Amino acid sequence: MTSTSPLPGLARFNALEESAARAALLEACASAAWASRVLAARPYASADELYGAGDAATAELTDADLAEAMAGHPPIGRPKPGDPASAREQRGMAGASDRLRAEMLELNLAYEERFGHVFLICATGRTAEEMLDAARERIGNPPEREREIVRRELGRINRIRLARLVEEDRDTP
Repeated sequence: MTSTSPLPGLARFNALEESAARAALLEACASAAWASRVLAARPYASADELYGAGDAATAELTDADLAEAMAGHPPIGRPKPGDPASAREQRGMAGASDRLRAEMLELNLAYEERFGHVFLICATGRTAEEMLDAARERIGNPPEREREIVRRELGRINRIRLARLVEEDRDTP
């Protein structure tokens, strides 16, 4: 995911009108503050520069900004209908057994009740079992520790989504 030379997608992103660029960033992360910070630093000379700006913006999110960002993520095991990004990212749950899905649903609900927000994990490349194990482990965390884990996981998700934004060649069929 690192790149020091300009990519066609990066040039396209840099050239977007502000409203279109903001919309693209809000698809990557639902926090308006995050999108504004990343948008304000355009144009980017490299993908690494964009990723760094995304990381810095994630680190600066207030609790309210973080809550706004998390509200854009569906629970693990229940991707948003019609949202290819959440379906792609949660691919590891696709073949999960009914028992595992039921346990994940139960943990999602308990986690949300405990922390007041969705269980957020960078699901890309993780198996259903790995996500379930993480939910089991994290539900016992103190809220302060969990907030930092959520911020780190959000940062990973944002980087993956930014990479897709700038590395995809949309002119290719």
